[in-house]
Amino acid sequence: QLQLVESGGGLVQPGGSLRLSCAASGFTLDRYNIGWFRQAPGKEREGVSCMSTKDGSIYYADSVKGRFTISRDNAKNTVYLQMNSLKPEDTAVYYCATPCLNGYYPPFASWGQGTQVTVSS
Repeated sequence: QLQLVESGGGLVQPGGSLRLSCAASGFTLDRYNIGWFRQAPGKEREGVSCMSTKDGSIYYADSVKGRFTISRDNAKNTVYLQMNSLKPEDTAVYYCATPCLNGYYPPFASWGQGTQVTVSS
């Protein structure tokens, strides 16, 4: 059974950093595109990043480009999202999900319970 468990969220001041982790089980991470999307209250879901297994390409939303970095540790079957220079508008619940295609997550995608990121002074 496929399972994704996110962790690493919290409260951080503007300009700060967080690293989110997503531990996968029930499937081999490196065989599937995987990424992160976020959901803020009153806003549409936003695809933040997606890592392709086909060609190794990585997608970032324009809103996070240059500040966020997605990575994967195949040995730990875990995907990460390093978030630097955080802004209040980054406040949201962050989910890792599979599969993805750039910023798109299909209706049949699987995701975890999410982790809350709050950027505030």
